[in-house]
Amino acid sequence: MNFRSAPRTLAATATALLALGGVAACSDDQAGADPQRVDVVSAFYPLQFLAEQIGGDAVTVSNLVKPGVEPHDAELNPSQVGEVARAELVVYLKGFQPQVDQAVAQNAADRAFDVATVAPLLDAAAGGHDHEGEEHEEEPGHEEETGGKDPHLWLDPTRLAAVGDQLAERLGTADPERAGDYAARATALRAELERLDAEFAGGLKTCQRREIVVSHTAFGYLAERYHLEQIGITGLSPENEPSPQRLAEVAAEAREHQATTIFFETLVSPKVAETIAGQAGAQTAVLDPLEGLSADGGADYLSVMRDNLAALRTALGCS
Repeated sequence: MNFRSAPRTLAATATALLALGGVAACSDDQAGADPQRVDVVSAFYPLQFLAEQIGGDAVTVSNLVKPGVEPHDAELNPSQVGEVARAELVVYLKGFQPQVDQAVAQNAADRAFDVATVAPLLDAAAGGHDHEGEEHEEEPGHEEETGGKDPHLWLDPTRLAAVGDQLAERLGTADPERAGDYAARATALRAELERLDAEFAGGLKTCQRREIVVSHTAFGYLAERYHLEQIGITGLSPENEPSPQRLAEVAAEAREHQATTIFFETLVSPKVAETIAGQAGAQTAVLDPLEGLSADGGADYLSVMRDNLAALRTALGCS
């Protein structure tokens, strides 16, 4: 499973991984530096949020991606590989971050929870908008994405709740004495996520438009869950540069659907979205895919998702 179109500097990455693997192999084989808590390593922010909510004060959670850093191409240093090697549980999404996958395979395969196994992932094109009968030339570098899977499952709160239920089970296996506490916190989190789901369903039920123009196609789960259609300027990887032809196509679609807003992301430059907005007579706004929480403090998964809902309601003219 590969969610990226073209890993950058493949040879350099492979060399780095070999070096990091050697460092991890030489490290202490200690699991659980704090005997009173379960040491959990999360691969990126939404999984950190889950582990903290369900683990509570019984776990110590670290995130392999710093706040404000785009996680698709996370590059692990030797210290982080050591964290993976020592963790009692590693929570990751196989295929999303190649270096994390490699570190897990070499150092923590028996202590890893791949959240992609909870339910089948959507195809990369899910939630996309097509004009019936029209043929579109494939953007260079999108071939793997076309036949690939979309990793952004956390943008459907009900899917995230299902991941949380299984994470509670994995924590209970690692720490049987507190299994009941993990299950109770997962149940409480599920109730929060179901409330969020109801807010989205109600808030997006009656809107003037259903199409959302986004900087990259990260919103397939959100679009499928709430009956929207995403028009992506680029594919699954936010690093892809759209061709002039693609920019013109998206601007034309935005005008056709009378889009008032072109969405960009907190961790990606807004310049492309601003270009489309200028051509379409629209404005820009943030729609956060929550791959990595921004460096600004105070926000969490629930608050950012509610910010997303408010932005969508404004952009789509929802009553």
